[in-house]
Amino acid sequence: MTSVAMTIAGSDSGGGAGIQADLKTFQELGTFGTSAITAVTSQNTLGVHDVYALEVNNVVSQIKAVLDDFQVGAIKTGMLFSAEIIHGVAKTLKSYDLPMLVIDPVMIAKGGASLLLNEAVYSMKTELLPLATIITPNIPEAEVLTGLTIKSDSDVENAANQLITMGAKAVVLKGGHRDTKDYAEDLFLSAKGERFIMRSERIDTKNTHGTGCTFSAAIAARLAQGFTASDAVIDAKYFIQAAIANGLQLGTGHGPTNHWAYRKISEKSRKEVMIIE
Repeated sequence: MTSVAMTIAGSDSGGGAGIQADLKTFQELGTFGTSAITAVTSQNTLGVHDVYALEVNNVVSQIKAVLDDFQVGAIKTGMLFSAEIIHGVAKTLKSYDLPMLVIDPVMIAKGGASLLLNEAVYSMKTELLPLATIITPNIPEAEVLTGLTIKSDSDVENAANQLITMGAKAVVLKGGHRDTKDYAEDLFLSAKGERFIMRSERIDTKNTHGTGCTFSAAIAARLAQGFTASDAVIDAKYFIQAAIANGLQLGTGHGPTNHWAYRKISEKSRKEVMIIE
């Protein structure tokens, strides 16, 4: 049976992030991709130049159209932008037999543009986060969601535990923003007590646009295929490591990652990630 995943996110005209990155990732991992667009951005590697949010009823209509017809195995959310859209998405998802949900709490674009209104953070925490199978914040996003300052290893643990307390079944707290010179570490923690760290070599590149979107989409694709949460996260890490390490050198700013790299060099990417129990 063909696996189906859905992305609820914004459109990136530059193709490196958002809906476009998610659908490319689904395709590369053998999962049929469906979508609901929350906002249209005018965007390229130099930044976000304009954002036009769709009406909530249009976003809801897209979600219902997909879930009424397709057997969706996993959903991921990306850029949701406003409290109204978050409320509409959460209310709609709860009205269905909810598939596994991956939340990428998109807040700030690579160029610094805000992709989530300040007043929407509360709705993210109270309405959407409790529905999460897995939430995948980076350090700044985790700080906003938890109210904690994250500097040390113990800070990372505390923040991940707090996100579990807030309702997420599992957390991947990404460590790319931490000040470690040669490597980055992502912590996986589940409500059932499963825990491990994924350590990967830092790659000296500016081609990192859409990494969070791509990583969370890869998790959703694997969940839709029946992977466990931990196995989905590990394979998604291999996928994004390959995508970053083999950049396409497009544009003059923060270029996109290479979504087809994993298909060609998956074994090499596996060797570049260390799983620490």
